Amino acid sequence: MTSKQTNPYADLVVVCRGDQRYGSEKTYEDHVLVSVLAGELRVVQADRTHHCGAGDTVLLPRNQPATLLKYPKDGADYQAVVMALPTALVRAYYAENTPAPAGPAAAGLLVFSKNPLLQSLFASLLPYLELEHHLPEKLLALKTTEVLEVLRSLDPHSDGVLADFAEPGKLNLVAFMEANYRFNMPLATFSRLTGRSLTTFKRDFKKAFQLSPQRWLTQKRLALAHYQLAEKSRKPVELYLEVGFENLAHFSYAFKKQFGYSPTALLGQGETQRPATG
Repeated sequence: MTSKQTNPYADLVVVCRGDQRYGSEKTYEDHVLVSVLAGELRVVQADRTHHCGAGDTVLLPRNQPATLLKYPKDGADYQAVVMALPTALVRAYYAENTPAPAGPAAAGLLVFSKNPLLQSLFASLLPYLELEHHLPEKLLALKTTEVLEVLRSLDPHSDGVLADFAEPGKLNLVAFMEANYRFNMPLATFSRLTGRSLTTFKRDFKKAFQLSPQRWLTQKRLALAHYQLAEKSRKPVELYLEVGFENLAHFSYAFKKQFGYSPTALLGQGETQRPATG
């Protein structure tokens, strides 16, 4: 068996568990497949939120930011099997298997409802996870091929996502940041996804927004939170992760510092509070 030190694909299949609501921002450099065994997974993208329950499987495309929120549901803790699809292995697969002709534009993230093929695939991985910390390299290569074959059979347009090996090019900075500011990613990740070095990103950002990235991000996230609280009657605990804050205490502190009152002051008040400007 290949050792963990020399196996470049070690720890790419894991079981994720949780007994309370929690979340994190993710931008993967490889495609990632998540099979929800119990509980609920909400995948927040720039323009929509996907709700995935037990039995659903979601393909998270590489280089696309998302917030993953995990919840217990129906008395069951959240549990999922997560499998990364190493780009080198996916590329090798498509070198021998021609992608389907381009069809309708893929939305990126793909959700597959409960299916015997996917259930069987992930069930076959669980015994290995109980015995080892990582899969043998050859077995992972075989499982990656199996995943690709299954996904292609279930969705004829999945090649548009799976066979996309393009690296981030230089994007319109303003458009990208306006679409993705809620994701609590390091500035280095924002810079990579816009096709810039970190130094160039900071320089271009200051020129475009006349603010530092962190100050602008905080203001945008707080403005979104204010709207959700005042206009949508949501609670702080429901949204702080979705708008880019790591914990409720930090969110509440930053909110009060920005607007002069706590986020709970908006509960049930609707139009009575408006965000301060400046």
